[in-house]
Amino acid sequence: MAFRAYGARVLYQRVVAVRIMYRALSAEVHPQSHADFLKGAPHRKHPGVTNLKTLRLPDELQKAAQAIIHGTEVSGLVDKARSLTNFLWSRKRAPEDVTLRERAMALEKNLWEKTKEKGGDVDLQLLKTQITKKVLSDLRKITYHWSPMRYDEELGVVYMVAKLAGGYAAVKRVLNEIKKRDPSFSPHSLLDFGSGLGTAVWASHSFWGDTLKEMVCVDNSGAMNTIADRLLRGSSEKDEPVIKQVYFRQFLPVSPKVQFDLVVGAFSLSELASQKEREDAILTLWRKTSSYLVLVENGTKEGHQILMDARDILLKKQERAAHDPRRPSVFAPVCYYTLLYMNHLIIHCLIRQFISPVFFCLLCFECPHESPCPKLFQLPLVPCNFSQAYSPLPLPGAPDRLTERFSYLVLSRTDWAGGEGLDWARLTAPVLRRPRHVHCQVCCSSGEIKRVVVTAHRHGRYVESSN
Repeated sequence: MAFRAYGARVLYQRVVAVRIMYRALSAEVHPQSHADFLKGAPHRKHPGVTNLKTLRLPDELQKAAQAIIHGTEVSGLVDKARSLTNFLWSRKRAPEDVTLRERAMALEKNLWEKTKEKGGDVDLQLLKTQITKKVLSDLRKITYHWSPMRYDEELGVVYMVAKLAGGYAAVKRVLNEIKKRDPSFSPHSLLDFGSGLGTAVWASHSFWGDTLKEMVCVDNSGAMNTIADRLLRGSSEKDEPVIKQVYFRQFLPVSPKVQFDLVVGAFSLSELASQKEREDAILTLWRKTSSYLVLVENGTKEGHQILMDARDILLKKQERAAHDPRRPSVFAPVCYYTLLYMNHLIIHCLIRQFISPVFFCLLCFECPHESPCPKLFQLPLVPCNFSQAYSPLPLPGAPDRLTERFSYLVLSRTDWAGGEGLDWARLTAPVLRRPRHVHCQVCCSSGEIKRVVVTAHRHGRYVESSN
């Protein structure tokens, strides 16, 4: 009996704590019922629903890829593609010279302190030589050995098997944001930086094939450009390309006045050797953007950090370009819509963000603030990323469905008339479902990550039959 009374008392204390936590959070984070935004429309028609169904490669692209595979003799192609996928996913940035010097100085200081503790007569010149060798040896062990990827024809085919379908799915998912949030956007020109297999061309053509008249693919690998061109032409190199007006280059256009309506850099910033090169590339791509700049990277800690660095560069370094004095503004996607299933009920929780007219760029969907990303200061560090299901190339042993996880950043040159002046946070983690309530983790305009409890009783509910 005493144990039961103690259990009931503990349960009551937990309920009170949850209520107190909810009341404290609800003062700053207000989930809103669907009635205020849907205006009678079904939830599946809500403009905040951004997920795409499982994506498949266009038939022409898939047939061309299979023709290239059949015409290339690469032993163990599937295993090599799997190994390359794992390598690219775990790939890190090249260490900066400043970081290496700091590590070397710390190691040297530690070794000298240990030597002083031992005491005794020593040959300083000999000791200095030994410490230098020890520092270099230890530095090699703790430093990531980065080297540039050099694609020849064989490695290009392996990369095609590994990344063609997943890269296409990620880029198309991001471009779908622009298509959905800015229906009036009809680009006439495209610049694909680090184009690789040309997935940005295929993805953009699926949305704006009628208006795109010039598509420039820039990649320093001649072998990769050749494969991308073959994918456009199908099984035969003599055939006409499926998509017209596609031009391949190994260098960016020199003239600063040459601009493109849509500029895409997918999985390319991570292949640059230093922070200085990435900064120069980001600013160059922004100068060549007349409407939208889209950056996509792997949904890893490294990819997230690269995009955060790009965000900081574009926030802090005002562009001084006389040929285009327009100020940048926040890109269209301003809502993140999530369906929360609770006991055959669907709670519609719409997380919105404030539209800022200042020099701003968007991480993933977007950041509701200009402060440093709070996720970078959380332990364990969890990157801001998204996933898109896709069907891989039909090869022996390949599954029917895979998922591409990625992070992205979007910056707009043009003003967007949406947003309705609302100041809302955005979801940054999967919603945790609990009996008759859910837990949401949101990033707020204050630059903080908070947790809020959402219930059908307090925030409204929409009854739907459970099939």
